[in-house]
Amino acid sequence: MDPAEPENPGSPQDDGPGPSQGEAPGQSRDEPPGPPQGEAPGPPQGEASGPPQGEAPGPPQGDTPDPRPDEAVGPPQGEAPGPPQGDTPDPRPDEAVGRAEGKALGPLQYGDASSPQHKAPPEEPSQKPEEPAPKQPIGTIPPVPNADATPSATTPASGKRSRRKKILAWTSAALAAVVVISALGAYFVYRHLDANLHQVDISGVLGSQPVDLHPEAENVLVLGSDTRAGQGGGFGSSAVLNTDHSDTLLIVHIAADRQWADVMSIPRDSWVSIPSCMMGNGQMSSATTFKINEAFTLGTLDGNKTALGVACTIKTVEKNTGIRIDHFVVVNFTGFRDMVNAVGGVPECNTRPIDDPLSGLHLSAGHHLLRGWRALAYVRARYTLGNGSDLERIGRQQAFMSSLVDRVKSKLLDPVAIYRFLDAATKSITIDDQLGGIKGLYNLATSLKSLPPSRVTFFTLPTYPRSYVDPTDTADVMWTQPEDSQIFQAFRDDMPVSKDMLKYHPPPPLAPNQVTLDVLNGSGAGGLEYTVAAVLQQDGFKVKRTGNAGSQDVTQTLIKYHAGQLQQAQLLAARVHGAALQEVPGTGQVTLVLGSNYGSTANAGPRTTPQPASSFVPRTANENICT
Repeated sequence: MDPAEPENPGSPQDDGPGPSQGEAPGQSRDEPPGPPQGEAPGPPQGEASGPPQGEAPGPPQGDTPDPRPDEAVGPPQGEAPGPPQGDTPDPRPDEAVGRAEGKALGPLQYGDASSPQHKAPPEEPSQKPEEPAPKQPIGTIPPVPNADATPSATTPASGKRSRRKKILAWTSAALAAVVVISALGAYFVYRHLDANLHQVDISGVLGSQPVDLHPEAENVLVLGSDTRAGQGGGFGSSAVLNTDHSDTLLIVHIAADRQWADVMSIPRDSWVSIPSCMMGNGQMSSATTFKINEAFTLGTLDGNKTALGVACTIKTVEKNTGIRIDHFVVVNFTGFRDMVNAVGGVPECNTRPIDDPLSGLHLSAGHHLLRGWRALAYVRARYTLGNGSDLERIGRQQAFMSSLVDRVKSKLLDPVAIYRFLDAATKSITIDDQLGGIKGLYNLATSLKSLPPSRVTFFTLPTYPRSYVDPTDTADVMWTQPEDSQIFQAFRDDMPVSKDMLKYHPPPPLAPNQVTLDVLNGSGAGGLEYTVAAVLQQDGFKVKRTGNAGSQDVTQTLIKYHAGQLQQAQLLAARVHGAALQEVPGTGQVTLVLGSNYGSTANAGPRTTPQPASSFVPRTANENICT
């Protein structure tokens, strides 16, 4: 009972002999019609004490008026039981004979049972001592019986129901308030995170893109920008380091069925053909052949314009791989550091001690939890770790990213940590406006929620030292063929890359003098066809004709062959680095069309010297993080 509510003066229907409709107060339904203790006898239950039906409603002059049907009959409280002097109680309906003959019986006297004027009364049950009526609290007025009244709303049962309704109402109101507040909170968090994102539209500067063979699959380009603009003083002066580079370049292929994903790291020193791109000063750059991270630098010249750097990088990747890029994400130094801090650091394992004076990173061999600048230094350190190559750094970055993803998943039940992570991430990344903002990122992440770590594969694109074709270049690498072309084809066809796919197939047992070909130059480099033709002739191939191709903007070096010439084309491809095969209708000799990627790739086999700079060594996201 609510202490604020007064106690109900009535009794519950189940608790005591409270009055019911048509009963005198205090009388039980199952009790005999005898008068309760201390009360005068009233008329029998259910009878009216008034005049018989059809008589005038008023009492005869001098008589005491009969009680109304809804009033209890009996003497005032405190008087002795019995009828008033001079009055005779009205007979019951079955005693009408006595009245008709003018003979009256005294009160409570039935006469002789053998008398013809009387009938023996029904045998009354033995009187049991009645339980006293429940005492009313002092000062409480007992309810007036009313046969026509409905149960009062102030009964305890009704009061309990009323209190339950109030509790339910308050609970519903509280839940509604919580839902509204949560919805408003989620809305403002959504608006905040979406406002953090830097979204850009680069569709107008990309030009034509490769055909999208699998629209449900996604190819996302991920760039790590080393820009110093807006990063504070801890990363070097933006006035001195005023050009941007991309030390990290990944293509994340997400399968159409969302059951697997491949993450391909492209070494930043890959020697590729870079097309003409829009620069920050509004001018177009000249097409060139250089390291792949130069594309990002060209676009960001004259104003650190990240969008133009990304556009030039996408054009370069698409031209050299044939892979259509659907979306992109660019992460800067500050964002990476803050994301690591938001999840309380990321576990790392190094098998050898690290002592890097350039970054100030000093780690003993074993496991560590890296935060802030130490995590950033670990993924950027290069010259004093291992052989100092970018390729070894890529391996450490892949292991660290696997650990970061695992760390974020472990914090999914910590809303504060997840909010901090998303807040840091959205403040520091640039994405394309076609991705759909925070909602698009959420939908993409949701579609991957059932993707197990064992089905996420990291690998580095196989490469060879460029010194293989240019002894003076000891810093850069070339893409290995035919493995890399097979990897690119797998990304285009929405197929997972595997070791079985990349098995080495030796060239056919043909002599070079059995192959006759034309050599055409489409690279834009004048005179290249004569140089290549001379080398092939020295190897024994028969060159029938040299000249220019129909276009001087050919990227991919191509060997065109007709039906029945596959083995000849394969033998030629083993000697021409980076060439792809294409069967064409008609007849004639094999044709070699030189593209701008000539000299940027190397064909390799088990006995090739020197050894590859990087090979296909996949690792899954759930593997050991020790490097």
